[in-house]
Amino acid sequence: MSIFDDLFIFEMANSHQGSVEHGIDIIKEMGKISRKNNIRAAVKLQYRNLETFIHPDYKDRTDVNHIPRFMSTRLNYEQFTQLVEAVREEGMVTMSTPFDEDGIDWCMDQGIDIIKIASCSSLDWPLLEKAATTGKPLIISTGGKSLSDIDKIYNYFTHRKCEFAFLHCIAEYPAPLEHLQLDFIDRMNKRFRDVTIGYSGHEDPDDNTVTMLAIAKGAKILERHVGLPTQTIKLNAYSMNPSQAEKWVEAALKAKVICTTKKQNDKYVSQAEIDSLNSLMRGVYCKRDINVGEIITRDDVFFAMPCNNKQMNSGEFYEGVVARKDYAMNSELHETRKITPTKLARSVVHDAKGMLYEAGIALGNDFEVELSHHYGMQHFRQTGAIIISIINREYCKKLLIVLPGQKHPTHAHKVKEETFQLLYGDLHVVIEGQEIDMKPGDIQTVLRGEKHSFTSTTGAIFEEVSTTHVKSDSYYDDVRISSMDPMERKTILKKW
Repeated sequence: MSIFDDLFIFEMANSHQGSVEHGIDIIKEMGKISRKNNIRAAVKLQYRNLETFIHPDYKDRTDVNHIPRFMSTRLNYEQFTQLVEAVREEGMVTMSTPFDEDGIDWCMDQGIDIIKIASCSSLDWPLLEKAATTGKPLIISTGGKSLSDIDKIYNYFTHRKCEFAFLHCIAEYPAPLEHLQLDFIDRMNKRFRDVTIGYSGHEDPDDNTVTMLAIAKGAKILERHVGLPTQTIKLNAYSMNPSQAEKWVEAALKAKVICTTKKQNDKYVSQAEIDSLNSLMRGVYCKRDINVGEIITRDDVFFAMPCNNKQMNSGEFYEGVVARKDYAMNSELHETRKITPTKLARSVVHDAKGMLYEAGIALGNDFEVELSHHYGMQHFRQTGAIIISIINREYCKKLLIVLPGQKHPTHAHKVKEETFQLLYGDLHVVIEGQEIDMKPGDIQTVLRGEKHSFTSTTGAIFEEVSTTHVKSDSYYDDVRISSMDPMERKTILKKW
């Protein structure tokens, strides 16, 4: 059994009101609930070293979101240690969300059982890098993150052999029911089959139908914010009268609205959610005066709240960015990441790997990847294909990945005969002018000399079995492609 399975997380956040005594009272109440219901529960704290987390010029500001609350409810390391010990005494799992590197050090010093990465930090690469080195189980919230974002996070922690789980989350406070998209839990469970998926809720606390639906969708972890009740909680009766039956039907209709995703083939992210997360991100600031044209390194900057409009955030920073203007010490860094062929290739690889995850196709360790970009890497998503060579003997086996909307142009082979079998998605093939729409499982053979092309609407993965593959055996109708050296239109990856 995974440490994540059937875990209930009581999120304390700043509900301790800056008081150790009040925090301990909350922990004891959660302990009673845990024991009464015989559940595995964690109480989660939040760690920030406010001396460095907030920019020095903003600490006394009352007009910047979140900062007054953080400053008024601050606890020091020793006070948090008292709360951690109280959680242990109640027999619960210790857990914290560090928002900066010092917070991770606190987690390690206190022996915290699980480290949580908040939605606003889940692309904060400096923070993730340190979290990955701890060896601790990690739970990562995915509020405001698209499928492509989550693929990147999955790849990052998988490469580092970390034990981690994802929480589906809508980072609006409170979250409207029509934004919850609980169907996305299905998508995550299918796409990331080796990762525990949970649900972190911010909806109306009186609406427990959402929690029930999240469990039905396969959530193994549940998280909610908690505080100390000010009045006795009355439990509902478990019998249904006519009025309740009518409301039950209404709830069933509402569940359909709750569970429907809002964006085809991806997750809808609202502007309110983006604004909410942006208000918690760390901006990049200059440690020293920087002149235009200087190469900026990690030692030249620091990360702190807030991250203002058009300012580079901590997740966007990279070594070697060139200053486009002069900067004064402590000023905001206003630079952008360059879109390079390498960045484009990495983006494509993330998408391709995500499709393989969702299709449940494992490649093993011995293969070669070719990005076939007939008109340049900048046009790859329109024209090209990802070709994965697995075997090339007297017979040849490849997997081809076609991205949504991508087309592979008309060509023929003189030496090779090939057969396609569609494994995932949709594929439209044209052979000698004949159009064929393939569905998963369909097989189509292309004989030597037959001109053919293919495209996909939603994306496709298909297997190609052929005679031996010979380099330079692809003859294209477009003379621009035929005149290019094969290495000009191919990028070969030995490892991804």
